[in-house]
Amino acid sequence: MSVPAGAPPRPGSAAGAIGLVLARPARLLSVEPFFMEFIGGIEERLAERDMSVLLQIVPDQQAELDAYRRWSQRGLVDAVAVVNLTAGDERPRVLAELGLPAVLVGDWDGSPAAPTVRTDDAAPVHEALRHLLELGHRRVARVSGPAALLHTRRRTAALEEGCRAAGIEPPTTVEGDYSGESGAELTTALLRRPQAPTAVLYDNDAMAVAGLQAAEELGVAVPDGLSLIAWDDSTQCRLASPPLTTMSVDVHQYGIAVAESVLEAVDGLPVAERHSPPARITPRGSTARPGVHAGVV
Repeated sequence: MSVPAGAPPRPGSAAGAIGLVLARPARLLSVEPFFMEFIGGIEERLAERDMSVLLQIVPDQQAELDAYRRWSQRGLVDAVAVVNLTAGDERPRVLAELGLPAVLVGDWDGSPAAPTVRTDDAAPVHEALRHLLELGHRRVARVSGPAALLHTRRRTAALEEGCRAAGIEPPTTVEGDYSGESGAELTTALLRRPQAPTAVLYDNDAMAVAGLQAAEELGVAVPDGLSLIAWDDSTQCRLASPPLTTMSVDVHQYGIAVAESVLEAVDGLPVAERHSPPARITPRGSTARPGVHAGVV
């Protein structure tokens, strides 16, 4: 059970809560199941200690910093998990100054150093590209998440490196915002190019499902005229027609791993190095050998 925002700490005891702030439009949470599964994993482990998650949705990183300062001043949380690390991220520094224990989720090699549950964003991209190369694809595009995110940048670099090593055309990467609207708009723009891609990778399921619908509206058949791969599996990927090939990770277990690290930080113990579960490709009906597609008007 989550603690309501603004709830007072229990007198004479620790707060009994771990803080998680998501700087993203609240409407995306209803269509993107990643964070609900992630939070479920955290809460499963915290429940064993009679603790819970204090979740707050904010519009931007500045509002997130304000939430940390407020929580620290009021003693509302014992520690926080920090997600969606960015280039030049100020959150690790501010949390260190506040003395609020924190675990970073994702790769972080910046300053100050902080306990981190690391992710490997390059290997899954290489695996997805290898799947497409084996099918015969040579023109690959990607609809990414926000470019400021470190994991977006690592995926972009990995795709460029993989295409270069394979001797195929450099990939086209266009920046989305994880919404279905951006997935549809960017897919339409990609398919209207003179040299349209034969395969598109998406950084989340909502953009991929919308991309599939956009392709159908343009008369581009999936997978005969276009192959699609979504990052993170979901019910909507499995129920799409055709079902979407995905790069997926056990997000619930990922949340459990983060909770383990946060609890070590709360207890004042050395935080063990942990990694997210490995992502694996699940081939389905949205990928096949490239057909003939010369773009649309």
